Amino acid sequence: MTKISKTIGLLFGSFNPVHMGHLMLSQYLVEFSGIDETWFIISPQNPFKKKRNLLADHHRQQLVRLAVEDNPRFDYSTVEFNMPQPSYTIDTLTHLSEKHPHHDFRLICGTDILPTFHKWKNYEEILRNYKILVYNRPGEWEHPYANHPCFQFIEAPMFDISASFIRQALKAGKDIRYFLPGAVYQYILEMHFYE
Repeated sequence: MTKISKTIGLLFGSFNPVHMGHLMLSQYLVEFSGIDETWFIISPQNPFKKKRNLLADHHRQQLVRLAVEDNPRFDYSTVEFNMPQPSYTIDTLTHLSEKHPHHDFRLICGTDILPTFHKWKNYEEILRNYKILVYNRPGEWEHPYANHPCFQFIEAPMFDISASFIRQALKAGKDIRYFLPGAVYQYILEMHFYE
């Protein structure tokens, strides 16, 4: 039997751009939910989103790198960049588990995914093999998983910051420096993203 060396929470997203909400949630989880690290899994294409709205993969990778590089309990992965697209969570989980058999991977999700979780590719396999950390998102979400043993509901502070708000504010020329890590904000301004 493989000895577990670390428990890793996986936060999937397009991170278009990564913002303080992502970082505050991740810090809360490593301090209060029993995981050792959070890995930001940068998705090249969410099956439910249109790709044309995304910055180029390498730019989003750079933004995440800038955001997490000073925190030893954060890391990021571009594993999905080299996988068939659109990328599916179960394929990435399987790949990471095979590559790092000594880690215990846990999926990090908001309550907003719960009503449609049964539509995910091979969702039963996810439930059989992984634990899911669920944090609150604004709104009321009905779901059948309240007492499911694979779901751990986390009472994290609610950070109602969205990447779409960030993009719209930047396009409108607003100064939103405190919504983003300093290095991320500077890179976005220098590259004239979202204008």
